[in-house]
Amino acid sequence: MIKERLRVGVIGAGRWSTRAHLPGFTRSPLCDVVMVCDLHQDLADAAAKQFDIPEAVTDAERVLNRRDIDVIDVVTRGGSDGHEELTFAALEAGKHVLVEKPPAMRAAEMDELVRIAADRDRVLMPGHLLLYHPGIVKLKELIDAGELGEVLCVYGNRQNLGVVRTNENALWSLGVHDLSVILYLLDEEPAEAIAHGRDFLTRGVEDVVFCYLQFPSGKIAHMHLSWLDPHKMRRMTVVGKEKMVVFDDMELERKVTVYEKYPWQRAETYGEWQTRSGDISIPKIANDEPLRLECQRFLALVDGDGDRAKGARDGAMVVRALEQLTDSLRG
Repeated sequence: MIKERLRVGVIGAGRWSTRAHLPGFTRSPLCDVVMVCDLHQDLADAAAKQFDIPEAVTDAERVLNRRDIDVIDVVTRGGSDGHEELTFAALEAGKHVLVEKPPAMRAAEMDELVRIAADRDRVLMPGHLLLYHPGIVKLKELIDAGELGEVLCVYGNRQNLGVVRTNENALWSLGVHDLSVILYLLDEEPAEAIAHGRDFLTRGVEDVVFCYLQFPSGKIAHMHLSWLDPHKMRRMTVVGKEKMVVFDDMELERKVTVYEKYPWQRAETYGEWQTRSGDISIPKIANDEPLRLECQRFLALVDGDGDRAKGARDGAMVVRALEQLTDSLRG
């Protein structure tokens, strides 16, 4: 157990920080948030007042240079702005780092972050929030237990007619979520990654992207990412030889549904496959807040519970796949 409460500095006081990160850390009995930083003093002041944080500043160096701060939480804008500079500086200063996605924009930069974290024995955890969602954890349990049989393919739908970003495309804004989940579920790195998309609204920023991944085992995955869609969808489907399962984050109660549906045997006529349909089951999924679970896991890793380097290595795998998909998209 952590013997002394960790001291946390948060860099970034925007909407996602005040909605998720700051509540996650300030409600934890394991740490104290002692400083919040934002380029805009009014945002830093508002966050400090809302969460009773002693100090609000606009200069990130003041957070990085405080020797009594153990943990840096980087919640600045990603996309073309990136997070790598702040993450490099925090690791070099000997801090443990929780950083919103993406930690870096290129695989070489991410590999360097992983190296520095390992050299200094510091936790570097990318903020892949969905990996801590109880519904996604259930999918992983079903796959690992062999409940679905051999997994054949996975596909994700992440679409919405909502906020259209101009600093990062749909792949880096939306796709990183589904990509991190796919790699987590299959526990493989793709051998092939292809992406196609179009920039209909902002030149050079694809708002619709389709991705195809093929893995060494023969499994495949697909992602449909779009800001231009009449439906808001947050869905992941895993197809196995014996069962299929759907995670739907838009459902209030039915987050995970398991279908006993699969091809059974060839029919004697027409060369078609007969299918078998059995029970439909809805596992009970806890209502725990993923960000709270992510913060708990991060703090536990800081305390030495588990492989400190695994989160960083997994994050590097995500960035490598993103780089492959981006190169394909630009090609």
